[in-house]
Amino acid sequence: MSGGLSEAGAGSGPAFHDAWTRLLRGGHGSAVHPGTLSLLVGRTAELLHRARQDESFDPALAERAGALLVDSHFTDPVVLAQAVELLQEFPVRDDRGPALCGAFAAGWAAALRERTLREQEAIRLAADTARQEIERALRSSEARFRALFESAAIGIGLGDTEGNILAVNRALQEIFGASPQDMQGRRVNDLVHPEDTPGVWEAYEELISGKRDYFQFDKPYYRHDGEVVWTHLTVSLIRDDEGVPQYQVAMLEDITDRYRLQERLRHQATHDPLTGLPNRAAFFERLEGLFEEPEPGARFGLCYVDLDGFKVVNDSLGHDMGDQLLAAVAARLDSALTPLGHMVARLGGDEFVVLLENCRGEQEAVAAAKTVLAALAKPVLIGDHKLAVGASVGVLERRIATTTPGAAVRAADLTLYRAKEAGRGRWTLFDPKENARAVSRYAVSVRMPSALDRGEFFIDYQPMVDLADGSLVAVEALVRWRHPQLGVLGPEEFVGVAEETGLIMPLGRWVLEQACGQAADWVDRFGSRAPKLSVNLAVRQARNAGLVGDIDRILRGTRLDPAMLQLEITESTVVGPEDEALKALHAVVDMGVSLAVDDFGTGWSNLAYLRDLPVSGLKIAGSFVGDLHDPAKDTHLGWRIVSGLVSLAHTLGLTVTAEGVESRADAERLRLMGCDWAQGWHFGRPVRPGEIARRIAEASLPEAGLAHEA
Repeated sequence: MSGGLSEAGAGSGPAFHDAWTRLLRGGHGSAVHPGTLSLLVGRTAELLHRARQDESFDPALAERAGALLVDSHFTDPVVLAQAVELLQEFPVRDDRGPALCGAFAAGWAAALRERTLREQEAIRLAADTARQEIERALRSSEARFRALFESAAIGIGLGDTEGNILAVNRALQEIFGASPQDMQGRRVNDLVHPEDTPGVWEAYEELISGKRDYFQFDKPYYRHDGEVVWTHLTVSLIRDDEGVPQYQVAMLEDITDRYRLQERLRHQATHDPLTGLPNRAAFFERLEGLFEEPEPGARFGLCYVDLDGFKVVNDSLGHDMGDQLLAAVAARLDSALTPLGHMVARLGGDEFVVLLENCRGEQEAVAAAKTVLAALAKPVLIGDHKLAVGASVGVLERRIATTTPGAAVRAADLTLYRAKEAGRGRWTLFDPKENARAVSRYAVSVRMPSALDRGEFFIDYQPMVDLADGSLVAVEALVRWRHPQLGVLGPEEFVGVAEETGLIMPLGRWVLEQACGQAADWVDRFGSRAPKLSVNLAVRQARNAGLVGDIDRILRGTRLDPAMLQLEITESTVVGPEDEALKALHAVVDMGVSLAVDDFGTGWSNLAYLRDLPVSGLKIAGSFVGDLHDPAKDTHLGWRIVSGLVSLAHTLGLTVTAEGVESRADAERLRLMGCDWAQGWHFGRPVRPGEIARRIAEASLPEAGLAHEA
């Protein structure tokens, strides 16, 4: 559309335009000039039409429409409520109804707020001016202030710096439903409400002590009849000529109707309209919150629930019956699991999810899954129909430090489908190996062959520190895949299948080239302070005849000193003393590259191969270290085993690195045991190369040292 918004609101829909006109005329529209009202109707109707129907939703359009009403003096909350109801009656694109209503209300509220603040500031300035002119024109000034004080549309209260209420105007009495005698003589501190915004009373103490001149908050109060009223509170400090605090002036605007409307809209945006349960957005917000600042060792659980045979109900009895069944199922799940402290949400269709915060282990997650199945064991009676409803449940229970929200959701979803494939009506526990295989198969088959050419892979580096002094001694290169559909995937989600299909060869060469080039750059920039580079070597790479040639070519091309490179292998890399891979590894070591055994302590580790392999270090698996805090296991014995591994490795002349260290206490205990190096979230998560460079630079500062802790 060119030439701006048309007066008639072209394209806004005759029905909506007519309804919108009637709404505005029903307010104080009869007092507005017909031409002005017609222009307002046209502009706001067009803005709302565009916000409702454009390809991409622009909340600013709806916000402008709301602001225009306030600019034209439509400030009655009743008009706002009627406008929101009208918007909900007309269809919009893509289920953007709640968002449209929210944006419209937000624009209206923001404009009203600005208008109110201008009035409040004028009142404050007038009050201050009146105080300053007392000596010159006391009687005239006091009469002017009294008129303003009594006739103001917002509530005003005057108090001293001791917190005593000295005077209130008529509007404030109406807000509190109280008489002057009820208010005067009370203390401000008596007006505390349990839902007070955090920080409101700290700000009040700062104001009366003279540390600030004003503050603003949305604050609830109890009325004289016990009801709650929500207000927008502005408190200003009045000082004398020497700047000493004398009085406080509180200005309160009753925003109860607006607050309740916003709460309704907020509830609609975060709850499923059919079942009343939290929706997908609310679930993901709660889940992601668990990962923001987790405690060391914190765990969580997910139960992904899908109804068995729900499609049959919809197809045979109709969608209305299906909706009633979903509502009944939601009520059962909510009543069974919410009292246990678990969150139940509807993801969409017939899929539900149970979130267990601060989960105490797999047993608790499995117990929640059994509770789900028990809650749905009895048939659901709807009308004359007795409907048998079953469910399949995918159960995931993990330490927060070992995964991400996206990976956890994908894993729980895949576990759910495994439950369905196993026969339905059951729960299935997450299996890391099965999950990795499922994710990897999908990722490799769909995208991996061209992912390298598309530049979708990148490398993060995790710090490895010397436990003796906390210095950064090495970094482990960890490949990531920025998958366009699945998000960022870790190596455990695609490397296994890449090795099975042979795609690990070009990927492994690429990782070596990129990581060695980055390590060489650190050496050029920081010299001897640059950390050693550790790169995982897949089994297929180790058994490839071109391994030695590839490493030699990469080291020469990047000009990286072979002594700065360490390759990590697993015990499955070599199956015997005659294995060709063993010869290749000896050749690599002869070049000056060092070898370390990765994931030592998982499975039945064969100590004999430590004698045959040309390794100089071993890494105690992170899962083994993590189990040292599992209350279901003998942690004392676990620490003794770790101590034994360290002693054995040192006897063989090997350097020992502990993976998965997440606390200062674990790091100190490992240090006392003689463990050489460590890595884990306590020392730093995998990060981009620039962050590693920053740590190297900081390590040269005098105060550097153990400060590099995550």
